Amino acid sequence: MRLWDCFTTALRALTGNKLRSVLTMLGILIGVAAVISVVSLGRTQEAMTHEAFASLGSNLIYVMPGASSHSGMGGTMGTALTLTMEDAEAIASNAHSVAAVAPVAQLTAQIAAGRENAGVTVAGITPEYQWVNNLTIAQGSFITERDYKAKSRVVVLGSQLAETLFGQQFDPTGQSVRVNGRKFIVIGVLESKGSTFGFEDLTAYAPLSTIQSTLAAQQITSLGHSVQVISVRAGSEDEIESAEEEITSILRQRHRIREGQEDDFTVMSMSSVSRIADQILGIVQLVLAAIAGISLLVGGIGIMNIMLVSVTERTREIGLRKAIGAKRRDILTQFLTEAATLSLCGGAIGVGLGWLLVKIASIVAANMGFPIPTMLPGDVIALAVGVSIFIGLVSGIYPAFRGARLDPIASLRHE
Repeated sequence: MRLWDCFTTALRALTGNKLRSVLTMLGILIGVAAVISVVSLGRTQEAMTHEAFASLGSNLIYVMPGASSHSGMGGTMGTALTLTMEDAEAIASNAHSVAAVAPVAQLTAQIAAGRENAGVTVAGITPEYQWVNNLTIAQGSFITERDYKAKSRVVVLGSQLAETLFGQQFDPTGQSVRVNGRKFIVIGVLESKGSTFGFEDLTAYAPLSTIQSTLAAQQITSLGHSVQVISVRAGSEDEIESAEEEITSILRQRHRIREGQEDDFTVMSMSSVSRIADQILGIVQLVLAAIAGISLLVGGIGIMNIMLVSVTERTREIGLRKAIGAKRRDILTQFLTEAATLSLCGGAIGVGLGWLLVKIASIVAANMGFPIPTMLPGDVIALAVGVSIFIGLVSGIYPAFRGARLDPIASLRHE
């Protein structure tokens, strides 16, 4: 029996019981749609994360106060008073693998423009911060050395913060804002960093000297004037490890940390953060795909069940085919083709449903202010459809063998 004849016969058998066939396909359909949507959204998030890290620069290093088990990257960076301006100057002077250093002092403040106001993070920075953190000005200019030395009350706004305070179309440069009641002049707006590292889009940047003299009381320790984080750019990607070693050595010496004692600071490069993020995203994708794959297993059980019912219902048909010369392999091929056709149809519809779910998720995210691109990787489609067909074939093997082993005489007598 030719494969095409098996396929057309399978379609006639399945369309003869449309409702039953549709209900049987639902398990495979839902499983494929779930796998497609989960993996596609995971790939999208992974691509966005890589793009965000690339925008920051792979040779960027953050030095944060506190040991690595107690420090974090979210919100205001660091609350312990273990890093100082003098530490930043020592790194800039003595670390030969370092190209530039930018200390940062942060605080939470209320910023208002007209009737609009927002609670934001205000970062006190030096002019080097723009180059170290790879920031791009969209409007106006960045903080200059003159602004820093004069302790000018000027501020650069993140893109989303500027839109919140002044609207999307209005150029805010030259306008005044009030930061905790003190008047500042907006001199620039940054280009968006995207939704992955959105904290920069919601941050206001002012000269570090101005922040220390107006908004935040200078916290002075035995080591110098405290800062919350030190941004460092290594000379190149090849010098990241040596830069980390030099920074660690300089700070341990300055902080009088003896051999065997734990550091009171954390040195973290963007390349290591990117690797950790990739591992976490990979694990999350694997877990979610495995959960979604359970639907495929349930769908396979459904196909096995319906094929067993089909064998029972078509016992006389099987006997008649054998009586006129059909061999066991013909019966086996016929039922395996029906199982594969069920799973193939369910998989094909599941791909369409999965793509629809991805598009809906993209639209919802865009409406919430977090636009994400939509992608449907070809390897994911091939894998999902291939797995669904495989499950269909595996699920159809037992019913097919059972049908192929039926005795033709007993089958013809079956009522």
